[in-house]
Amino acid sequence: MKVIVDADSCKGHGICTTLCAEVFTLNDYGYAEAVDTEIPEDLTEAVQTAKDACPEWAIKIVGES
Repeated sequence: MKVIVDADSCKGHGICTTLCAEVFTLNDYGYAEAVDTEIPEDLTEAVQTAKDACPEWAIKIVGES
């Protein structure tokens, strides 16, 4: 599975980086980016939690079952 942050939707709340700093970071402009789009198996739950917590629905998981 892969994770994508929609740059047009992200407003820089940073919730995803708080919940899963191993996968998400804030860029120089304060918006979220995926550090590595491929989700490590042991972080699947944390990425899903970050996705669900995003108030802008800017996080997409591709290849969800």
